[in-house]
Amino acid sequence: MSLLEALRRAGVPRTVDEALALGLRRLDPATPDAVAAAAALASWAVSAGHAAFPVDDPRGLLEQEPDWPEAEAWRRELQASRWVACPPAADVEAPGQAPLVLEHGLLYLRRYREYERRLAAGLRRLGGGTPEMDGIAGLASLFARLFPQAAGGEDRQARAAAVALLHRLVLVTGGPGTGKTTTIARLLVLLAARARLLGRPPPRIALAAPTGRAAERMAESLRRAAQLLAGEGIEEALLEPLAASGSTLHRLLGPVPDSPQFRHHADHPLDVDVVVVDEASMIDLPLMAKLVEAVPEGARLVLLGDPDQLPSVEAGDVLGGILAAAGDGLRLAETDAQALRPLLGSPAAGATEPDRATPFPARHVRLLRGLRQSEALDLAPLAGAVRDGDAAGALALLRGGGLSGVHFHEGLGDPLQARREALLAHWNALAEAAGPAEALALAGRLRLLTVLREGPQGARTLNARIEALLVERLAQHRPRAAADGFFHGRLLLVTENSYRHRLFNGDIGICLEDGDGTLVAWFPGADPASPRAFHPATLPAHESAFAMTVHKAQGSEFDEVWLLLPARPNRVLSRELVYTGLTRARHALHLCADAAILEQALARHARRVTGLAWRLGAP
Repeated sequence: MSLLEALRRAGVPRTVDEALALGLRRLDPATPDAVAAAAALASWAVSAGHAAFPVDDPRGLLEQEPDWPEAEAWRRELQASRWVACPPAADVEAPGQAPLVLEHGLLYLRRYREYERRLAAGLRRLGGGTPEMDGIAGLASLFARLFPQAAGGEDRQARAAAVALLHRLVLVTGGPGTGKTTTIARLLVLLAARARLLGRPPPRIALAAPTGRAAERMAESLRRAAQLLAGEGIEEALLEPLAASGSTLHRLLGPVPDSPQFRHHADHPLDVDVVVVDEASMIDLPLMAKLVEAVPEGARLVLLGDPDQLPSVEAGDVLGGILAAAGDGLRLAETDAQALRPLLGSPAAGATEPDRATPFPARHVRLLRGLRQSEALDLAPLAGAVRDGDAAGALALLRGGGLSGVHFHEGLGDPLQARREALLAHWNALAEAAGPAEALALAGRLRLLTVLREGPQGARTLNARIEALLVERLAQHRPRAAADGFFHGRLLLVTENSYRHRLFNGDIGICLEDGDGTLVAWFPGADPASPRAFHPATLPAHESAFAMTVHKAQGSEFDEVWLLLPARPNRVLSRELVYTGLTRARHALHLCADAAILEQALARHARRVTGLAWRLGAP
């Protein structure tokens, strides 16, 4: 049996993947089976979130065990094929027009290899400038007010802001509540102060994130930070950069209708001095490549993210690849420590490391403070155990009951049955709110998160059940409050970007009757007190949002989270998925899981195959 036939019987390649393989054979009947199968696998890999297919290690990617070709022989067949380009170096465009590229043991679809190459080149361009020393000493007084614990370089927030004053490509990472946005707020104040000190205009700031909700959350956090800083006596003129509005990355770059291209690119860059991007772990390879190319010469790119969260839904693990090349960010480079002495003082013993010879000059600062939590939620110990894959420790914490706000419903597979009335009380309260602004505010108080989209425990099934319960109860009081799938109190999740509506993937809205009894879909506006109204039939693609997949919930937070793991083993389970789900909670977490399933999840990493780290010079 041929390899392609074995893969087909195992259900691996999709129809479109197999069509690529068969198309190559039609164009050249002499195409070997191993090459045709590899083409299908390279296409399938992108659909599974990988940048390429690992010819040297296919067993690490597929549970199926066909009779794989010997790796060296497979590579030789691919290198000899007219359909496969083999670039002479990592930083040059693949020669010819072959649809596949073989490099470093990875087989790429040409387009994704070029995205990866262009991204690496763009990151080196941004990080390769001379450190900006101008005005550093003149900021010492303001820096001390903003970071009173900065002396000695032990305050990581202070270190991150100081390093970002020197360098144009900076990564600030950490879990929820480690102070990433607080750090950026103070950095923007410092950049405004330095511009004034040097007689320059205030910096032009762009705040962006992969989803509209994540972008608005960052902007809201910066506005709150501005209020706090104003209360500390920071003058109003220096706080103006914190008033910038948030934007999705797509809207920032400017989409071109019916095209994968954007208005802003290398030849027409963004008109900005600083680009701050939150939730960088969610950004896929093509989008990050286009973003980096659109950042102009001399501008700063600051990436914020949590590397322990799930990688992007689409191809690549961009943040992971960049961090692998940038280092762990636990110590200052010696040259940075010397340059920043006016701000940070002399570094403590062991707080610096020798400058590394690397083709990738980005700076990374990792924030280590505890996870965001309220007095009612003690999430940090559990999140740490999950992040480390310590299943025994996680189960001991969950079963011990000593974590305030954390509730373990061991073996509970159907919270809608066991806790129906408690959950319905929240969703009914949405329909009883005094108005759309209040309903939207209440919507963030509780969310049911699940791993799967389909099946008995999938988001689609759970939403259908919740809708049926709500409509049944609603019909007793409001017989006209449901029409064409919409009903009074239905939570909505937008699943595609619509620039005409200014609604974006991940936005949450709610259907409510207006004063005339007409159903209207309400979504947050620039002013939280003034939501925007839409006729439900005009909305872009959407679905109900009572239950969401963990992937869809990235970038969001909820007061109370019910996290439901599947009843049976599933390949999508990973410690990153569990960590992402539980860290969406602000005040209370309910984890519904079987112990064996949780152990399986924590034993697995959400692995992505990518060559970005290697391309950036990671050891």
